[in-house]
This record gives sequence, C-alpha cells and structure tokens, in this order.
Amino acid sequence: MRSETQTVDQSRPSFIEQARRAQIIDCAIEAIAELGFAQASLAQIAKRAGVSTGVTLYYFSGKDELIRAVAAHVFRTGEAFIRPRVDAQEGPAGALATFISASVAFIAEKPALPRAMMNIMRAGVDQGGGPRFDPGITAARREGFESILAWGQREGVFRPFDVRVMAATIIEVLDFIPSRLALEPDLDLTAYAAELVELFRRATRADDPAKE
Repeated sequence: MRSETQTVDQSRPSFIEQARRAQIIDCAIEAIAELGFAQASLAQIAKRAGVSTGVTLYYFSGKDELIRAVAAHVFRTGEAFIRPRVDAQEGPAGALATFISASVAFIAEKPALPRAMMNIMRAGVDQGGGPRFDPGITAARREGFESILAWGQREGVFRPFDVRVMAATIIEVLDFIPSRLALEPDLDLTAYAAELVELFRRATRADDPAKE
C-alpha cells in the first residue's frame, strides 16, 4: 500500500510510454536507413511501428523532434558500445587503435544506425534552417579522440601534430564508411578496420618506434 506521503511524478513517462517511444525511434532508424530521409515520412514510420501517425505525434511533435531523438539514440548507443573497449586500454596507442577498430565494429554490428545518421546528415538543415540534431551530441566522440591524442603526445608515444586536425581527420574517415558500405555491402570491415588502425598508427607515431 502506498504511503500517503508518497507522490507520483506525473511528468515522468511510464514504462509503456518509454517502450513505445523507443519503438518509434527504432522504426524511424530502420525507415531512414532503408528509404532515405525524405521518403521516411511519419506515416511510413508509424506503419512500421504498428501505430497511427496520430500516436507518433503524441510522442513527438513532428519529424524534426523525432530526428533529434534518433540522432541522440545513435550516438548514445555508439558510445555504450565503444567506450568500455577503449577504457580497458592502458596506453594511448592501444586506446587509439581500439577506438578506431571499435568504431568500425559498431558499424558492422549495427549498420542501420550509422546509415540512418548518414542520410540525416545528407538531408541538410531542418525546415527552420537549423541543424537537424543537437551538434553537442557529437562532442563526446571528438573529445575522446582529442584526449587520447593529447595523452599520447604527453607520453611521447605520438609525434607533435595539431590534435584537433588529427581527430577531425579520423572522424571523417570513419564517417565515410557507411557510404562505402552502401555501395559495397560485402565490404570486409575487419580488414578495413585493420588498415585504418595501421594508417593512423603511422600517422601519429613518434619518430622513435620504441616509444610505442
């Protein structure tokens, strides 16, 4: 029996509401990845979720809000997949290699998520002329690469270079993979990851290989 002093937080979504919201986000990812951004209408997404468009609009005010939720979900899921693997590394060289290889493994394991993000980014600005998702959600990945690169420089493992430029270059290379995969579905991502790890090992290594 609930105590008279206990109150219910009416603003907090119920478990069923949270599950329904997550289902709509998952169906939006599938639709955007498969059909492209423009063709993935709210009606198409609602149909995949087995609900009406009106139900979708109960949880999201419109497509723009749903897209922001999709982008946030993709980056949260990616971080949850990648971060534990990187955090388990004891040195900057291993952390950088693992960050790169785990990023590619995430694309291989959950291809619809990065492909949906690729299609969202290609769609440009929203109807109001603003970004389709909060740019801040990408900060954790950028800051993660930058912190590893700076760590390696402090340890003398990595050569001097502009950390921001190197981090941006790694991210751009990783973000190209969904486009390549769309054209080559049989692309060997394990070999692709190994090539990228070796490429950036050579690009970042100190002059003295013994320091690695």
